Amino acid sequence: MDAARFYEAARNAGLLTEVTLAGATVHGAFRAADDTVLDGLALAREHQLEYPAAWLQLAAGDTLQIGGQSYRVRTVRLVGDGSECRASLSPD
Repeated sequence: MDAARFYEAARNAGLLTEVTLAGATVHGAFRAADDTVLDGLALAREHQLEYPAAWLQLAAGDTLQIGGQSYRVRTVRLVGDGSECRASLSPD
């Protein structure tokens, strides 16, 4: 199964989050996981968005909206065979 079909099934099941970029709305797998830093003395939140490459073209510096919050794209990496992308985000 290609990435777009997998994500389409996840979207239809209500498992993805709406993402707005330049007035267009798409869906992706948004994560805001906590990670320990400073040898376990503090927590840092890592924001990521995974999505099919065919649905969205993001680049470092782009600003998008997720759940009413603005995020700036830090990096974008291809995942697997390149049909899926993972963007690291920072709250804007």
